Amino acid sequence: MVNDKVSLNGVEVFPFNSEGELLSYIDRFKGILVAINAEKILHATEETRAIINRNVGYCDGIGAVLALKRKGYKEVVKIPGCELWLKIVHRLYRERKSFYLLGGKQEVIEATVCKLRKEFPGINIANYRNGYIKTPEEKQALLEDITVKKPDAVFVAMGSPKQELLMEEMQERHIAIYQGLGGSFDVYTGAVKRAPEWWVKHGLEWAYRLLKQPSRVKRQIHLVYFLWLLGRGKI
Repeated sequence: MVNDKVSLNGVEVFPFNSEGELLSYIDRFKGILVAINAEKILHATEETRAIINRNVGYCDGIGAVLALKRKGYKEVVKIPGCELWLKIVHRLYRERKSFYLLGGKQEVIEATVCKLRKEFPGINIANYRNGYIKTPEEKQALLEDITVKKPDAVFVAMGSPKQELLMEEMQERHIAIYQGLGGSFDVYTGAVKRAPEWWVKHGLEWAYRLLKQPSRVKRQIHLVYFLWLLGRGKI
């Protein structure tokens, strides 16, 4: 069982060697799961480091995996957040636990809930809503709803660090398993296509996305720079 975090540019990451190890960890210690990739490590600010380090950072990018391997954690693996949340659903569904979903456009969150209900008959979805919280009153209503419904797992798809800050506020009201999902609801519903399995298996999902979206080139330059720093022992 992993107990110690590893610091990468001040960003503390758990070197989980399998999805199963991560799932066993959160069974014991409820908390907020934060996906870590090269970009989050490279561009960490005092605020984002603090958010990650208060919670459970796990590798969701080949850059983070390579950095940990260089530090001697040879068995560490990439755990894609867009797969992990469904593993959590599957695990807790069998135990008849409840779920709360937040994020995305209204049509996306509705499609997500519809698909979950088809794939997991009788799933206990305590509540759900889109990710557009526009007023303090809406936010307060959400926090109160979480307190009343007491879900076992909460998934928030709003992008970092917004989703992590909101999850921390919810966690103050109710202890549960929380996971930030970014655009995973879009992937789940087919609104955004994920890379084919071969690309994912070989750690080249970033390259596939670049081929499909050349506008991402600036982001991938950051990955190249990260790998250069890693090679020079700067990470």
